[in-house]
Amino acid sequence: MSRSLNKVMLIGNLGADPEIRTTSNGSKVAQFSLATSRMWGGQGGGEKQEKTEWHKCVAWNAKGAQTGLADIMERYAKKGDKLYVEGRLEYRQYQDKDNQTKYVTEINVREVTLLGGKGESVGETSRSASSARQPATAAKGGGGASGDFEEFPGTLGQPDDLPF
Repeated sequence: MSRSLNKVMLIGNLGADPEIRTTSNGSKVAQFSLATSRMWGGQGGGEKQEKTEWHKCVAWNAKGAQTGLADIMERYAKKGDKLYVEGRLEYRQYQDKDNQTKYVTEINVREVTLLGGKGESVGETSRSASSARQPATAAKGGGGASGDFEEFPGTLGQPDDLPF
């Protein structure tokens, strides 16, 4: 039996606030563009160059989930934020209003981690994010109890049972 793998992992910056839509069956979807850049040259006398790639990403709320990826993107992600995105590459086509066939390549997102944006240093925040704009200690649950942690009221102030 042969196996295959379709996995994309990106770290980049949001080009604009996510666009949130609701489908006709009530599912919520977030569409956003993620920019990744690479630099080369410069040291050996060559001119420093940079190339930015734009990736179309789509994040859905999972069926039956109380809070899904589209909700997280809508609530916490803003233009310029740095994100880690993991998902699979998908290709699709459609007919535009002039009956021309259009082709789209996009990342179907399965996981998002808000890394902080615009140069801020922010603790890791994942799917059930509290707030990407918290100081690092508060985002990891270290600060005092504030109104920003109502999603996890029972976890604050409890000692860790971790052996390390």
